[in-house]
Amino acid sequence: MGYTLRSASPARTRAEAVVIGLLQGDNAASIAPGGEDLATAYGRRLRGLLATLGATGKAGEVLRVPVNDEVSASLVVFVGLGPAVTADAVRAAAGVAARAVPNATSVALALPADSPALINAIVEGHILGGYTYTPYKSAPAPEKPGQISVLTEHPKDEANQAALAWAETVAAAVAATRDWVNQPPNDLTPPAFADAIVAAVASVPSVTAHVYAEKALEKIGAGGILGVGLSSPAAPRLVELRYAPEGATTHLALVGKGITFDSGGLNLKPGSSMKTMKSDMAGAAAVVQATLAIAARGLPLTISTFVPIAENAISATSMRPGDVITQYDGTTVEILDTDAEGRLLLADALGRAVESGPDVVIDVATLTGAMVSALGDRITGAMGSAELVDALVEAGAGAGEALWPMPIPDAIVDRVHKSTVADLLQVDGIGWGGGLYAAAFLREFVGGHTWAHLDIAGSSWNAGGAYGAVSAGGTGAAVATLIAYARGLAAAE
Repeated sequence: MGYTLRSASPARTRAEAVVIGLLQGDNAASIAPGGEDLATAYGRRLRGLLATLGATGKAGEVLRVPVNDEVSASLVVFVGLGPAVTADAVRAAAGVAARAVPNATSVALALPADSPALINAIVEGHILGGYTYTPYKSAPAPEKPGQISVLTEHPKDEANQAALAWAETVAAAVAATRDWVNQPPNDLTPPAFADAIVAAVASVPSVTAHVYAEKALEKIGAGGILGVGLSSPAAPRLVELRYAPEGATTHLALVGKGITFDSGGLNLKPGSSMKTMKSDMAGAAAVVQATLAIAARGLPLTISTFVPIAENAISATSMRPGDVITQYDGTTVEILDTDAEGRLLLADALGRAVESGPDVVIDVATLTGAMVSALGDRITGAMGSAELVDALVEAGAGAGEALWPMPIPDAIVDRVHKSTVADLLQVDGIGWGGGLYAAAFLREFVGGHTWAHLDIAGSSWNAGGAYGAVSAGGTGAAVATLIAYARGLAAAE
């Protein structure tokens, strides 16, 4: 698909379908900004038409109306924005519109587009709302529209053009993350995932990649990655990426959990809980794609990215409850639950990350069911250094992702140190505060650096139908937030 900005009237555009926003009112829906010319073309008949269709303007609403002589397009698609024009409302409506006319050869989006933020939201929403994952389908994927026009009064404005370009970059990164998360685990094994990352890096020459296989992991002492990964015949990997443009003075380290499938190990998960465990590498996918997007756009930041990858399987070499492992930094950890494996990988990778000398460290992981219980399946939990957490929450809000700050109480920290045989206790079996405990455990490995942990266990996977710009299956959570945060750092630099 190709996206362009145009100043055409929605009533006179010759696109096959034109998309118009509806605002929700107390008594009736009304045409949102951007669709005024169409309202004029319909005249008095429009109010009656909307009433006949039962239009409310509620978010998620979509109505398709074939036209005769009123407008030049063949089809008008009305999409609800809710009660107010916001970037989030426009992003969601554009996503709904993409699914409403998947087979149109050309589409004109006449949604509110009088600012760069709204243009960005329209393009991101439309690309991601139309996302589908079809590589394993026998039937060919449906063709996407060849040309998408975003109608705006100032199509040549530099800020608007930049917003379009950034939207395409971010949406491509989110879509690529979804592709990896949706891929079946029999194909996306740890070695295959590492190979896929290296292949993706090859398209961005400014990024370098180094892969540590089993022997190299043993040599550097990555006890967490090996302890989990040696349970599987598909051996673990650690992939490290580096983007260091000349003149950059701010250094951001990203760490992402890459469990390609999580059986729970000897502490076996219930069968119903395993169905979506191919998505346990969503954090790894997110940090890789965010890194590549940042580098592709040439932001003046140094990025070091650390991706520990393993499969948590069951075999004679599986970790046992009661084992003690030694993490990369020399810390010993008593294992009590082999289904709390992600923090062990992250601990090794965080140890590597802080050695790279970053100013800021962010890890992203599908880490705990406790965070899903606390925040549901659409909100990411954010923990760590207060100012960084606040900055990520703000970046997420601007990028259309919901983050919620969570605490790391001193009482939880005390629990992490309760092992009688090792430095740290992996879990303690208490049935509350599991997400906070995991964050407290990870903080032991950041060496006092400015750090934040994003728990995307709920937000990374949509088990229901598509909504707004979010597809079923992998969502690509945290990618847009990381890119938005990096853009903020670059602007400050």
